[in-house]
Amino acid sequence: MSEPLTTPGEGFHPHLPDAPNSPAAPLRSRLHHIRADGLDGDTAQSGGMRRFAAVSGNTVGSEKLWMGQTHVAPSTSSSDHHHGESETAIYVVSGHPEFVFLDAAGEGEEGEEVRLRTSPGDYIFVPPYVPHREENPDPSDEAVVVIARSTQEAIVVNLPKLYALSDPDGR
Repeated sequence: MSEPLTTPGEGFHPHLPDAPNSPAAPLRSRLHHIRADGLDGDTAQSGGMRRFAAVSGNTVGSEKLWMGQTHVAPSTSSSDHHHGESETAIYVVSGHPEFVFLDAAGEGEEGEEVRLRTSPGDYIFVPPYVPHREENPDPSDEAVVVIARSTQEAIVVNLPKLYALSDPDGR
């Protein structure tokens, strides 16, 4: 038989009570349990999608990592955007979202649009400063993905169009 679920804030330190008169344990000395219904919707957004933070500086005091969920509604796409200096890893939970970017063909050329079609269980890696968009072509079901970023918060820089962009270091 499995153990009962932990209560919010309990983590795995039952000897550190969460009573009102108890001193608060430092954020970085205990595990944090983020329930599905406790995700924070106060995040940077792109049109056509909703991001929800689970692990962030605001929710658990993380310093180098952001992790959360993104929901893309049926028959919709996000705005064109990039995530600044952040590396982004995406895991497809449900649906068949598509990820679109430009494959730069060469100096001065606009590049060719590439569309990555995914299924549940697939992963996508988005390098820093790469403009892209997410699309959900399904007319009836939303797509849900889990996102992990190498920065403390979700960086979203919305763009007027999809285009090749160099990061500040010229890469």
